[in-house]
Amino acid sequence: MILFPNAKINLGLDIVSKRPDGYHNIETVMYPVPWCDVLEIVPAKGEETTLTTSGRPVDCPPEKNLVMKAYRALEARMPIPPVDIYLRKIIPDGAGLGGGSADAAFTLKGLNSLLALGLTDDELADIAAGLGADCPFFIYNRPMLCTGIGTEFSPVNVDLSGYNIVIVKPAVSVPTAQAYSRVSPALPDRSVADITALPTDEWRGLLKNDFEPSVFPLYPAVADIKEKLTELGAIYTSMSGSGSSVFGLFRNDILADDLSETFAGCDIFSSPL
Repeated sequence: MILFPNAKINLGLDIVSKRPDGYHNIETVMYPVPWCDVLEIVPAKGEETTLTTSGRPVDCPPEKNLVMKAYRALEARMPIPPVDIYLRKIIPDGAGLGGGSADAAFTLKGLNSLLALGLTDDELADIAAGLGADCPFFIYNRPMLCTGIGTEFSPVNVDLSGYNIVIVKPAVSVPTAQAYSRVSPALPDRSVADITALPTDEWRGLLKNDFEPSVFPLYPAVADIKEKLTELGAIYTSMSGSGSSVFGLFRNDILADDLSETFAGCDIFSSPL
């Protein structure tokens, strides 16, 4: 079985409050985008489950990879046979795109289908929630309003089909803990859900990412990408999650040569939505 775990972007991100447990309550709309890894799951050749990675370097041993953690979490719920898993990493890490979370969620979905386990999406999302805040989103993999610490979901009617997206990830990565350490939680004047219900042309100036004011001074390359995407004609630009990737929404195609020249040294993804 071959699957294509996809990335996500955040349409707005409000950090509403800090919780007694040290986590933060947020409000954001997560939207799936077609920048994908490749995941293959097959019956094991031996007696143990294995994980083989390729593509972008994965800086952790197999047992600490979210893909293997997903297998172990499912194995703890019910007896499942060993499998061999092959993961080709294409989505950059440290980008606010949820690549690792997507890999974990798609592993759960793939095992559920391959082994005919009969688990519902809600049951899979419950398992995924124990792996990371973004993981349950990729079980549903449709536009969702995410609240709480990012694990409470409700569907939203946001449709970006007809637009083109450009995602640019510079060489730097933003540690999530560092990004959160510099934010000032506050209730927004207007909710993310209300703003994303407006026409996309009206998002600029209203739909914000609360990480940008703290991340941009520390990582000027990230701020520079946002400015350049706007100069190229994006109708809306934003950092995704806690960074460091920035996306722009365009009405028209952007030439690959223009992107390569403007964002030399960066990872670039461009596609219709």
